[in-house]
Amino acid sequence: MLLKLLDGSNLEVENNNNGHDVAEKISTSLAKAAIAYKLNGKLFDLYQPIKEDGDFELITSKSKEAFEILNHSTSHLMAEAVLSLFKDAKLGIGPSIDDGFYYDIDFGDYVLKEEDLVKIENKMKEFSKKNEYIVRKEISKDEALELFKNNHYKQELINELEGTISTYTQGEFTDLCMGPHVPSTGFIKHFKLETIAGAYWRGDSKNKQLTRIYGVSCFTKEELEHLEHIKEEAKKRDHRKLGKELGLFMISEYGPGFPFFLPNGLTLRKEIENWWYKIHREHGYKLISTPVILSKELWLTSGHWDHYQENMYTTKVDDRDFAIKPMNCPGSLIVYNSELHSYKDLPLRLGELGLVHRHEASGALNGLFRVRCFTQDDAHIYCTRDQLQSEIENLLRLYDEIYSTFGLDYSIVLSTKPEKDYIGDDAIWELSEKILHDACVATNKELTINPGDGAFYGPKLDFKLKDCMGRIWQCGTIQLDMNLPERFDCTYINKDGEKERPVMLHRAILGSFERFIGIITEHFGGAFPLWISPNQVNILPVNNNFHLDYANEIKALFEKEGFRVTLDDSEEKLGYRMRNSIIKKTPYTLVIGDKEKENRTVTYRKFGDEKQITVTLEEFIEKIRKEIENKDFLIDPKSL
Repeated sequence: MLLKLLDGSNLEVENNNNGHDVAEKISTSLAKAAIAYKLNGKLFDLYQPIKEDGDFELITSKSKEAFEILNHSTSHLMAEAVLSLFKDAKLGIGPSIDDGFYYDIDFGDYVLKEEDLVKIENKMKEFSKKNEYIVRKEISKDEALELFKNNHYKQELINELEGTISTYTQGEFTDLCMGPHVPSTGFIKHFKLETIAGAYWRGDSKNKQLTRIYGVSCFTKEELEHLEHIKEEAKKRDHRKLGKELGLFMISEYGPGFPFFLPNGLTLRKEIENWWYKIHREHGYKLISTPVILSKELWLTSGHWDHYQENMYTTKVDDRDFAIKPMNCPGSLIVYNSELHSYKDLPLRLGELGLVHRHEASGALNGLFRVRCFTQDDAHIYCTRDQLQSEIENLLRLYDEIYSTFGLDYSIVLSTKPEKDYIGDDAIWELSEKILHDACVATNKELTINPGDGAFYGPKLDFKLKDCMGRIWQCGTIQLDMNLPERFDCTYINKDGEKERPVMLHRAILGSFERFIGIITEHFGGAFPLWISPNQVNILPVNNNFHLDYANEIKALFEKEGFRVTLDDSEEKLGYRMRNSIIKKTPYTLVIGDKEKENRTVTYRKFGDEKQITVTLEEFIEKIRKEIENKDFLIDPKSL
């Protein structure tokens, strides 16, 4: 078999050679460092036989996939330790996640305590020192059901699988798993079990609540310490905590997953929305609004009724079935079809901040990050095939402009055709994937491939944002759709006077407004840039008897200028009021005393800076006006 290596060279390998064999052919040091390999974009265990030609890459601890592989393996090591300590425990699932791993476990009548985590960790260290090989085995469904006959959770999973089933064994412990894993338990040395939580089996509140143990694993002690530091910082910036402290949003027991925006949060949101409208008008978008509830017939036409119904809320109106929209695209298609179009009308860019509802499992709900009701910053672009390249290039420039405004870096992932649940023929999918890929190449954008993760109606580019703590968030997307225009019989009149089918681009940049507000709340630690800060200036008169009149005059002047301003004229001491202003992360706090009143000046303190600076009233107004106009950061998010 012939393998193409990362450096472009080719390597001939014998039948049944594995990844470790290839590593040894390249270098001894690489053989020691390798933990897995990738062939044609798919990950394999290091010792799995190579069964086809293709692009080959060895995975080491420095590879981007290594963290996921290590943490998945660590979840197995933890499960092994749990079963050795709690004989009656039954394992659920134990995946890796973005910042570590977890395992859902049924402990029966025993209530796991925080102090139990130390016992489990110690047992994990004991097993790690044994350096047992982690061995993959493929078995039939009947064999798997017999192997896990005492665990109904595993049996439920097995019954949903088709074909050959894989297990992994280390020592006397065997688990159901697709893999891959590190070669042996000796690779798992630096880990920490962090928290215990409740989690319904498979996220369904109708099922039994299991105990979820969260943990994290790294290849070095230094990496683990750094990651723990980041997690501690993340706790301080948790948008749920800051949302309460800063009066941004709340979740009521009367509507789990349906957020309430409070006055400060709505101010923040509206400033971003107003800017969104402005920037889209500047980029040639026409703005629309479509109904929240539409009939079943529409969702049948779009394919959502057949492919997405379990996530939709339905109702009846005049004995007809209706659904609350989970996506905005069908409404946009109706708008497009409401009038005839010529090729001269294209590209037609229709933008919408559309309210959508999706049924999420109660166990998955998480502040603003995972909700059941949210506003999607959608746009749908209708264009000719010849216009696709330039439209996607224009979109990439728009993404740069918007993300840089918030100091967010990003990477791009191309998600391709799903293996099963998709609509349209393979030729259209292949062409669509090539167009998206070529547009990124033409604009010098690097991208990675995520096989099989496209939407059911077309491939997509996903934009992975990186915040100031290095965490990755999925927000933006560009989805190329040649299927829905066919389903909705969308046409335009071409240059020859004939009807032709447009191509449709689904596009979101911020994604869910709710989720994006949660992200930037944590990114900025609640110290928002001045232009979106709910309160921009807080005025503190030193003595209400002597300085309140001037403070009120300043407040009125600022409000006339359009600034958001408060005045704290409480009888508390000045130091207390100053601390309170800082706790609320007010961008500018003004102190008004005798000198300020006499000279018509203000003394301000900027959040994050202990210096107090005195300037004229006019100078201060000009200063904050420019900061708002330039959308300057209040403070470097990384310094908080």
